[in-house]
Amino acid sequence: MSNPERTRITPNRAAYECLDGSSLQLDKRLPPRNLSDRIALGVVNLLRFIADTFFAKRYGNRAIVLETVAAVPGMVGGTLQHLKCLRRLCDDDGWIFTLLDEAENERMHLMTFMEIIHPTWYERLIVVIVQAVFYNAFFLLYLISDKTAHRLVGYFEEEAVVSYTLYLERIDSGHEENVPAPQVAIDYWGLSEDARLRDVVEIIRADEVMHRDTNHQFADLISEGKHF
Repeated sequence: MSNPERTRITPNRAAYECLDGSSLQLDKRLPPRNLSDRIALGVVNLLRFIADTFFAKRYGNRAIVLETVAAVPGMVGGTLQHLKCLRRLCDDDGWIFTLLDEAENERMHLMTFMEIIHPTWYERLIVVIVQAVFYNAFFLLYLISDKTAHRLVGYFEEEAVVSYTLYLERIDSGHEENVPAPQVAIDYWGLSEDARLRDVVEIIRADEVMHRDTNHQFADLISEGKHF
């Protein structure tokens, strides 16, 4: 059984989970400021178009594929930041823990939806193909421009917030059954034993808001020359 205290590496995650919708600024959008930002936003818009075309309103199935992508940047960023610190013999200012926590958190999103949706064989195939392409592409992007990579993730998380908000609307309207929360989610987030799908989606959305703000902040710090 997972220990919620052990998995809370990033201290401010609990703070985000306690905020209401208005405090989370669910409709917050960062306008692109330069070519790097516009490239990042363009890639995210393309990914959003593909997801909308393929999954339509099947938000649970969409979540399974997208969370396999969302769990990649934190691990890539954490690895490359770790190696950079070793080369430069310097501290990471907490970046590595935060990025690895992001990867773990996104993976737990995936494990949660796996218990709810049960993807088909071709969706599992899509996961393998998408992960192989995205991992290598993001690794190369981070080597070339870590600022652009973090900005891309920030924009990606903006879209994730939109998707989970629409998912909640479908649950509230009765188009999606508000099934009991899987035990893996109850253990990881410390939810009550009678928690439902809506509770899980709401807390996952709060996680995505935190990742949105964190990655945009990281991109800003790099742009301002405040990180090694």
